[in-house]
Amino acid sequence: MPTYLTAADAARAHRALDSLHSLIYFAPEAEEELTGVGLRPGRMCYFASRSAPMGPVSPGVVAATFYNFNPALIRRHIPRAWTLASAEDVVAARFRAVDRAYQRLLGDETANGAAVFEAAELTRVATEGLPVGGRPLFAAHADLDWPEAPHLALWHAISLLREFRGDGHVVALLAGGLTGLEALVTHTATGRGFTVEAAKATRGWSDEEWAAAEQGLRARGLVNSEGLTPAGVAVRDAIEAETDRLALEPWLRLGADRLARLIELGKELSRAALGAGAFPTGVFATKK
Repeated sequence: MPTYLTAADAARAHRALDSLHSLIYFAPEAEEELTGVGLRPGRMCYFASRSAPMGPVSPGVVAATFYNFNPALIRRHIPRAWTLASAEDVVAARFRAVDRAYQRLLGDETANGAAVFEAAELTRVATEGLPVGGRPLFAAHADLDWPEAPHLALWHAISLLREFRGDGHVVALLAGGLTGLEALVTHTATGRGFTVEAAKATRGWSDEEWAAAEQGLRARGLVNSEGLTPAGVAVRDAIEAETDRLALEPWLRLGADRLARLIELGKELSRAALGAGAFPTGVFATKK
């Protein structure tokens, strides 16, 4: 690995670590803990738990910051969620769910072992003191107190990195001229990430809305019956490159050698979680 870092290194770090955050969206422990404080099962748990660090925000704020979800789906659950549980209780329940999920997926020895401790220290170095301007979800999560347990500190740090990158990704999508739904359509057309059916189901878009977005993208010359056109590939490539560039700062703070070590640890821990069934089948596309 070179002694300098580029935007491509930000992408490598994201790929190595992100599963260790996003597994919570599929872990049964999350719904158990969140319904335990009063939320209703299903999508309410997702919207409330991810937005809770911002406080009891409106559905518009959630739609703006989450970006690719159907606002109509969000309005079914927010702000009602805040009448059932406080934002503070939701945040605490989420950390309890992470605690249980990590212990189950990694096993007690690994979850409380040296690799997690080292990864937690490295990710915390990468995240502390990052600027919050223009990054609302990251800023809200950064205001939370750091957990003491290393495995929870690791998850929190990776969450910060994910939201830091995600806020930058919204900026890149806006600059690239894609709505949230168009972003989903073009991303699934790459053969990576969610399958089309999973994207529709999890983000709340109907077949008709999806087809209308595809038609608009065809009119702009970005997609065709086979997927992305060359122009569409160029738009997506530019968006991903800008996302990576905007996500680079944490890794510059860490430096090349420590980033290489963190990527190694992240891959090791992610393989353990994936091997234990962290994600259901049929949700993500298989193209590499």
